[in-house]
Amino acid sequence: MITVVSNLEQFEYDIRGLVMAFYPGESISFAVDDNESACMRIEWKSGQTENEKRVIVTALNRENGDEHTASEGYSDSRVEAKSAVKRCIYRVLSETTQKTLPWGTLTGIRPTKIPMALFEKGGSKDEAYELMTSTHLVSDGKAKLAVEIAERERELLSRIDYDKGYSLYIGIPFCPSTCLYCSFTSYPISMYKKRVDEYLDCLEKEIRFTAERFKNRLLNSIYIGGGTPTTLEPEQLDRLCTMVETSFDLSHLLEFTVEAGRPDSLTREKLLAIKKHKVDRISINPQTMKEETLKIIGRHHTVEDVKDAFHMAREVGFNNINMDLILGLPDETYEDVEHTMKEIYELSPDNLTVHSLALKRSSRLNLEHEQYEKYMYENSQELMDLTADYAARMGMEPYYLYRQKNMAGNLENVGYCREGKAGLYNILIMEEKQSIVALGAGATSKAVYKDGTIKRAENVKDIDQYISRIDEMIERKRALYDKE
Repeated sequence: MITVVSNLEQFEYDIRGLVMAFYPGESISFAVDDNESACMRIEWKSGQTENEKRVIVTALNRENGDEHTASEGYSDSRVEAKSAVKRCIYRVLSETTQKTLPWGTLTGIRPTKIPMALFEKGGSKDEAYELMTSTHLVSDGKAKLAVEIAERERELLSRIDYDKGYSLYIGIPFCPSTCLYCSFTSYPISMYKKRVDEYLDCLEKEIRFTAERFKNRLLNSIYIGGGTPTTLEPEQLDRLCTMVETSFDLSHLLEFTVEAGRPDSLTREKLLAIKKHKVDRISINPQTMKEETLKIIGRHHTVEDVKDAFHMAREVGFNNINMDLILGLPDETYEDVEHTMKEIYELSPDNLTVHSLALKRSSRLNLEHEQYEKYMYENSQELMDLTADYAARMGMEPYYLYRQKNMAGNLENVGYCREGKAGLYNILIMEEKQSIVALGAGATSKAVYKDGTIKRAENVKDIDQYISRIDEMIERKRALYDKE
């Protein structure tokens, strides 16, 4: 247990996130008054001038009892105050634990938003790098990566009209099985097969509402995700894609993606059903090319199934295929990851998304942790560099990046692509520049208002509830977007 003595309630979320990054897996508690169990104290004092305040952070080394202190002054600004508090915490915990964090004081999921915001104000790459390293104490390599990706994102998003445009997400919450690490809303298709058409009826109602409500806006990207959309039968996939094409004006569409992530859900008939529509990008996600790991994580397919599905998609005519990998899976070594990258290199996809394993609260890996304690879960900069090297060999460059809580190695997720093959929706969902209308059980719609404010409306996660309350879900969207 890490006890933090502080009266800074307004920064508790940020303090907790940073302390957890240094002490993964530990419980964090806050106290207002000092006590013997405190491992950290945060104090405020007046500065040398009338408008200046000073923060003092002291941390205790629990092994030898040594204290480490950092102090910093700042003017009366919430933004500056938060930055000063986090820098002081970082410095004392870095001394206490003898650890550094690749992303410095940053605990949010969107590091590229910082250089992007600076670019929009006319800032340079050098200024963005300095901001990342000096203000947020980000490592040299990560700062360069974030600035490089932000610059590429800015170029890709230059085609988007934020005010007139919008994107569409359609969620299919069914899966062949639930993977060990997964926390997304998903339901076994075997149990819900008889309700899929009912579910599609409700999606059709949401689609009709959205098409009417946004008839004067430009639809830029569509993403059908899940779950696993390709658990639907070929005629159901055809029905869904037909609904979309007959309801919306697709003349301004820049991208149409369907997640075909699980090879054990794919058939040639399903791929043909998707290909006959305007879908131009799919994902086939192995996560690893190690047979033993696939069994541990609950993927009911083999490495050969992955290869067969990929080649089948190429034969059907898909020329923009993404593949997802996860680093930090149970007992995977450097050699295992290198083997996976060699196999991916031979397949030669157009996109590669490299994820660092994140321990999600609602995943089986967390809920049944005692069963999986025997395994090693490690990611490292060495592994990230290995995947980056193979991506470069395949002619890919990094184009989007995001982070999650409790990530292996406190690292990141990076998307790589060949020229002209970037996943536009991936950037839009991270940078929050454009409204995204999300349909289906568990989907969250996002409205980006003209003043920059972002509001959300969630659909219920339970499929039965979604079906019985579909009119309520539509009204939630109406209320959200009527305020735009």
